[in-house]
Amino acid sequence: MEGIPHPIPRTVEEVFTDFQGRRAGLIMALTTDVEKFYQQCGPEKENLCLYGFPNETWEVNLPVEEVPPELPEPALGINFARDGMQEKDWLSLVAVHSDSWLLAVAFYFGARFGFGKTERKRLFQMINDLPTIFEVVTGSAKQSKDQSAAHNNGSKSKACGKVVLKMSAPLKEEDESGEEEEDDEQGATCGACGDNYASDEFWICCDMCERWFHGKCVKITPAKAEHIKQYKCPSCSNKRTRV
Repeated sequence: MEGIPHPIPRTVEEVFTDFQGRRAGLIMALTTDVEKFYQQCGPEKENLCLYGFPNETWEVNLPVEEVPPELPEPALGINFARDGMQEKDWLSLVAVHSDSWLLAVAFYFGARFGFGKTERKRLFQMINDLPTIFEVVTGSAKQSKDQSAAHNNGSKSKACGKVVLKMSAPLKEEDESGEEEEDDEQGATCGACGDNYASDEFWICCDMCERWFHGKCVKITPAKAEHIKQYKCPSCSNKRTRV
């Protein structure tokens, strides 16, 4: 199906590079080249699939004929639903299936070359640091990246909720939405004291009102945050008590 054969990835880093290339191609189809992609997916055609390739290109084509295929196959018949729903909803649906396919391909390589528990975990963590295609296509990538910025900068982040140690310069890589994250981060203010965001400070976000606070202002330390499943700021806690 691909014009130029690509080397088979055998290490975690090589599988992740393959993942990034295919992901970039799929994002291009669903964003930059969306008009071209839309026109190629006429419902009158046969079962079509959207393929992303390691060289950051994409292609709409029929599924491969051999069984079983060399690699997991993308979702079949994406074109049949094109005119039966709004364009943004259809693109979102294709994006979800594309995310599933990327994971299937990555872990197919992992299984094929005997990745152990540690290698699989490392691969998933590398993948999970990137916004999903669905998040990019629907515009929710920025909100998702806000929680992962601390991890990308080598800082400590909390596994659940919206508790993070915010650092000075969120990475701009993989920001396919084209929006600048740094300005948004630098303009954040504490819901308690009103001071602006500063580097190397521990911040925590209320899961109810979604306002950010200095940990010191609400008396929450990074150690305490590790055990908080859902954080409510003092104001939201008082409201709930009155009800």
